[in-house]
Amino acid sequence: MSAKVSIVIIDDNKSVLEFLADALSAEDVRILAAADPEDGLDLVFQEHPQIVLTDLMMPGLTGLQVLDRIIEFDPAIDVILMTAFWTTESAVAAIRNGAADYLEKPVRVAVLRERIKKLVDEARRQNRGDALERQLLESATFEGMVGSSAALWETASRIRRVARHYRTALITGETGTGKELAARALHNLSPVSKGRFVVLNCSAVVESLFESELFGHVKGSFTGAEKDKMGLFEFADGGTIFLDEIGDMPVGTQAKLLRTLQNQEVLRVGSLTPRKVDVHVVAATHRNLHAAITEKQFREDLYYRLSMIEIRVPSLAERKEDLPLLTRYFVEKFSTQFRKEIRGLTQRAQIVLARHNWPGNIRELENAVGHGCMMALGETIDLQDLPEYLWASARNSARLFDLSEENAISFEDHEKRLIIDALEQAKWNQSVAARTLRIGRDALRYKMKKHGLDTPQSGNAAAS
Repeated sequence: MSAKVSIVIIDDNKSVLEFLADALSAEDVRILAAADPEDGLDLVFQEHPQIVLTDLMMPGLTGLQVLDRIIEFDPAIDVILMTAFWTTESAVAAIRNGAADYLEKPVRVAVLRERIKKLVDEARRQNRGDALERQLLESATFEGMVGSSAALWETASRIRRVARHYRTALITGETGTGKELAARALHNLSPVSKGRFVVLNCSAVVESLFESELFGHVKGSFTGAEKDKMGLFEFADGGTIFLDEIGDMPVGTQAKLLRTLQNQEVLRVGSLTPRKVDVHVVAATHRNLHAAITEKQFREDLYYRLSMIEIRVPSLAERKEDLPLLTRYFVEKFSTQFRKEIRGLTQRAQIVLARHNWPGNIRELENAVGHGCMMALGETIDLQDLPEYLWASARNSARLFDLSEENAISFEDHEKRLIIDALEQAKWNQSVAARTLRIGRDALRYKMKKHGLDTPQSGNAAAS
């Protein structure tokens, strides 16, 4: 059974409120009502309804002010304004400000039900779409690679076909596309899947230590070699070694790697006795190896040895249709990691993501969504929660947010500071502070307790 569609009705006339609630009552619709616009906003922030029906002229806040707060909170919520003082100008202004509709009082029940029915049907379609997207996410994951695009599944199909037969393979693609995931997929589907999967980032190894790192050394073979050391090829015996960024490997080491691939044996530095190994080798690079061969920076014979099987991982720009699935995947990942209830992105945040070119590919998207999950105080990620460079073109030199443990801790400090600032501005009135932060009072109280803010920090009395 599908979830009920929630409707919040705000009107300072209680008899009108009861009339509207009764007129819209239905088995699959949940009606929430408030006679005070402040209380109505609290309901919106706490319950996150799909539809809000609000009077225009009310004491405290006008319907347009309520509309502005709701649009700021989540522009995907459909807001209908009602007024006995209908004018064409006010109706146009309301629609321009983001209202879904504008009705004249006294509202005719048939008209109201017709308008609401269209919005309810749309909300149900959205709910079904979300459910289908979750199901699609479960079925559109191949060995950790998420997507349903033709470009990605062509890569997945190639991996499936060659995994049981390859001895060496070359994976190409731009930085951040997921080449290591492709390498792990090859390993997991290969006959050596029960063996180790050993990773070496060639761009991170000092040139003088490359040979020892790969093949090992014997005691006394060079200064500092105080005991025998096993190399990564021996450590990966019976499994797979993944040589990431193979284009950064020194040419001298490339020659020794070629001999190892041809003979399936390694020679430790300083040793005269070769050792047999049974290792599958997957190399990856974002560089143009043909150009590197021309420039004498990469051995042509090693390239042909590795590229008997070549698998290209597409860029995110080539599989833009996978963006919604990838975004949902990362939202679920980070909301679990950060222990926050994030249900998705607002429409305007989704538009910003869709318009971006993603030069950093999946890794850039992962960092952007992770940043959004960290910064969001409510249930949805909005524009201001995303990295600034995504939505402020004038300041596009800003760097991606670092998702390290240290910065996760600094996020906690950031959240605490925001909450204290909002409480102090509201003179420790929790309802006002919650509205400022665009969260419900219960969520604010939870965060106050988490940060030890149960009592005022400045001597003011807290109010609920």
